[in-house]
Amino acid sequence: MAINRTQAREAVFQLLFETEFKSAEAREDIFALSCENREIEANDYIKNAYFGVYEHQEEIDALIGKYARGWKTARISRVSRSILRLSIYEMLYMRDIPASVSINEAIELCKKFDEESARAFVNGILNSIKEELFGANNA
Repeated sequence: MAINRTQAREAVFQLLFETEFKSAEAREDIFALSCENREIEANDYIKNAYFGVYEHQEEIDALIGKYARGWKTARISRVSRSILRLSIYEMLYMRDIPASVSINEAIELCKKFDEESARAFVNGILNSIKEELFGANNA
């Protein structure tokens, strides 16, 4: 059974979050085991987004650091950091996904997995990045 983009996005978030605890393990191993153990469908979106976040992590984290005023990326909760990384990756590299959709989906992930206070923080960072990338009126 094929999964929809929202479900795929949640699977990527879970992979990113899991990887936060397994920094010594190869990402390929984490991905393969997670696909097997949690029956994650290894579709192109999941694979591209998961590995793409890590391929571009330095650039993504620099954007987070630029807009997370007063917060070092390492101090942001693992949940928020994983959500931010995924949404920013989509805005930078998956241009077929409108930035507003990516941000809305990030907020939905916050509602489901993060503290209530994290929503405004995540939303503020993502909207600032969207404005930098696309201008105030686009995406």
